[in-house]
Amino acid sequence: MFTYIPEQVCAKEMVLKIDNDIIENVEITGGCPGSAVGMARLIVGMNIHEALKRLKGVPCGSKVTSCPDQLSLALEAYLNKD
Repeated sequence: MFTYIPEQVCAKEMVLKIDNDIIENVEITGGCPGSAVGMARLIVGMNIHEALKRLKGVPCGSKVTSCPDQLSLALEAYLNKD
């Protein structure tokens, strides 16, 4: 399990379970429940690099970041944790 604390968004914590670059589980605490569950369901089973590519840079209104963008930063942090 890998825990990431997002910044500048409503979500407060993202917990990832990844095995052999495949996302097995995503739990997002805080934020919009429907969006968090939907985002998590969409990327479970996906290769981490593909999910990162799809989520990175997604804005939220006038903000420069969003929960999907922060999830991409969580995936990058996971890849760079060693």
